[in-house]
Amino acid sequence: MSWFNKVRNRIPFISKRSTEDTLWHKCSDCQQMVYTKEYEANLSVCPECGHHGRIGPVKRFLHVFDEGSWELLPAPTVKEDPLKFRDQKKYTDRLKAARTETGESDALVNAKGTIHGNDAVIGVQDFAFMGGSMGLAVGEAFVRGARAAIANNCPHIVFTASGGARMQEGALSLMQMPKMTVAVQELHEAGLPYIVVLTDPTSGGVMASYAMLGDIQIAEPKALLAFTGRRVIENTIREKLPDNFQTAEYLLDHGTIDMIAARADLRDTLGRVIGYLLPKKEAA
Repeated sequence: MSWFNKVRNRIPFISKRSTEDTLWHKCSDCQQMVYTKEYEANLSVCPECGHHGRIGPVKRFLHVFDEGSWELLPAPTVKEDPLKFRDQKKYTDRLKAARTETGESDALVNAKGTIHGNDAVIGVQDFAFMGGSMGLAVGEAFVRGARAAIANNCPHIVFTASGGARMQEGALSLMQMPKMTVAVQELHEAGLPYIVVLTDPTSGGVMASYAMLGDIQIAEPKALLAFTGRRVIENTIREKLPDNFQTAEYLLDHGTIDMIAARADLRDTLGRVIGYLLPKKEAA
């Protein structure tokens, strides 16, 4: 070992890996290196190209709810690993790893609070938890969120981010689709709005069910929104699809969603939408 390397190894600097992870963020769209503090202060949106990065439930709640107004709702308890599934790993081991990484019990987290003074229940899917996949726990959390909104006579808002149904739960995961559709109908019967915010990515069985049942459909810019993969569709119809196919902008142009809202504007947008959809509370 050279004299220079011996000296360098003895200097108590932060390692290169730790420094890169702590100080810099590489945008997955434009590939620019952004100072992490600047990136986080910008709500995890790239200041160079406007790419909206993926964020978890707590950051969503902090951004959307009025400060200090919100609280987490209890996570539901469901039967884990009902099929005793195993691929390269046991399903139970995958759940443990996802819980350790995210600090969440499953991929959908609910909270209640206020937005511009209006009560709301918000559910957020976390793509970091097994790709935001939909299983028994997600289905039960969705239903409980909807019923909490009914109990509090307020809107139910869901932020979607998912690769679709959870394969480790087989047909049981697909059965969550009609279950959640019934919960949406319960909201309608109670005269309460169901608002969906589509984030990157939302796909598969989630896109085919509750993600597209909102009274108002809002999407973040450039979000990938699809039922199935681009290549599968092209091979099926034997045609080349537009470059922006399955993006939020394409769906807006074709009338599938109602609006696109940048993350910085989302809180105010939701506040206005709730004001439009619910009558003003009468003064006591």
